[in-house]
Amino acid sequence: MIENTVSEAKRIAPGVVLFLLVIVVSLGGWFLRFVVTAASGEKTESVAVVIAKGTTLQGINVKLAEAALVEEDIRFLLLARYLGVATQLHAGEFALHRGQTPTELLQELATATPIQHPVTIPEGLVIDKIAGIFAAGGWCDREEFNRLARDAEFLKSLGLGKRPTLEGYLYPDTYYLTRAAHDAEDLIRMQVRRFFSIWDELPKENSSGLSSFEVLTLASMVEKEAGKADERPVIAGVFMNRLARGMRLQSDPTVMYGIENFSGRLSKTDLRTPTPYNTYTLKRLPAGPICNPGRESMHGVLHPEKTDYLYFVSKGKGRHYFSKNLREHNKAVYKYLRGSRKKK
Repeated sequence: MIENTVSEAKRIAPGVVLFLLVIVVSLGGWFLRFVVTAASGEKTESVAVVIAKGTTLQGINVKLAEAALVEEDIRFLLLARYLGVATQLHAGEFALHRGQTPTELLQELATATPIQHPVTIPEGLVIDKIAGIFAAGGWCDREEFNRLARDAEFLKSLGLGKRPTLEGYLYPDTYYLTRAAHDAEDLIRMQVRRFFSIWDELPKENSSGLSSFEVLTLASMVEKEAGKADERPVIAGVFMNRLARGMRLQSDPTVMYGIENFSGRLSKTDLRTPTPYNTYTLKRLPAGPICNPGRESMHGVLHPEKTDYLYFVSKGKGRHYFSKNLREHNKAVYKYLRGSRKKK
């Protein structure tokens, strides 16, 4: 009986081995066909693919399949693990070439550098305008940016203590951003880090007695008033002279900032209405920065030009006329403002 069983097993064994061999060869061929088959298109062509944070390997396969770079197939997952790149595929926006085999594509994606997009934040913008630029580019939600910029706990986490808002600390610059790598919090942290790096670089032999927050506040006023870079230290000097004499700073941009939903034109009533920012009624600096100034405005306040000027008025084209007394200033106002209106 036992001999019959052994004999039967010997007779069946070759068939089982052959069957398993056929399966292995078939699976190998099935896998190999996927590995060596190139996608359609020329290798000189590329397509941008955005992989969001937290995307799984299967999700990456779906994204690449949507871009017609590879088939959506379990073999893609197996190949990624076989090549050892499954954990090397990161979030971001990548320019990937068409016409590649899955192996070539995975190797390219594993070593690809995310596409960087330059986003420029001009000097002198307020928080909401900055939020608008980022939101327009699809980098964050505008409302969330504004909310975080006024969130007390978030501001503390940035090392800003009890500041009411981030106004003044969102440094204006050109930032190079990568898709899927940023949200409102990331963008704000990036700008605040940049602010402190610039601030730390500035020479601070300022003997005015102003605190760093007051320097930033005055710099924001200089930023809004100055149209030309070379006038920033002169305008800063005018404000410093007025502060030293106990004079009101009388800066129109501060009044505008303190008016909710400002219409775009100042009235005499606006100038007379007290707010924490109206320097026509205050005998000091406004409550805080009125915009986000750049390096030159901060430098101008830290190193103001020493003059006897106490007034200035716009001459047009970003230039100002500076005066040492009220009589001279009134003549300049008539010449450059009232006179110009009569010509129209």
